Amino acid sequence: MPSNDVRNLLHTAVPTAAVGVIAAVTGGVLAGGKGALGAAVGALVVILFMGIGLVVLQRTAKSLPHLFQAMGLMLYTAQLLLLFIFVAAFKNTTLFNPKAFALTLVVATLVWVAAQARAHMKAKILYVDPESSKANTAEKTGSST
Repeated sequence: MPSNDVRNLLHTAVPTAAVGVIAAVTGGVLAGGKGALGAAVGALVVILFMGIGLVVLQRTAKSLPHLFQAMGLMLYTAQLLLLFIFVAAFKNTTLFNPKAFALTLVVATLVWVAAQARAHMKAKILYVDPESSKANTAEKTGSST
């Protein structure tokens, strides 16, 4: 994974993990151990789902750039649907507090999306690959540099 991709992943995962820790502490204070566990599981699910999605989207952008936008829209829709399925599946669980789980899922997802937007805006991404444009110029002029 190129360094820009890792940097974007870190700039989105770290704030989400921080929100997960805050949610776990808050859930622990308000709902006991089950609240802390529910919040921790919720944050972990968001980081895993969104992280895997970001990696898939970045690989798609490199290999099939013409499908990038459609793939992004489809991926985010699928991620949100899976998160709703997780909330519905664990609605009546006794393993952890489902309210802390659901609330953490929503808040962590919003933090992930906001952090991803900020990381993308701050990234210095080249619009043109300098090496390929240099090679194309050399081919057109017939010289080799």
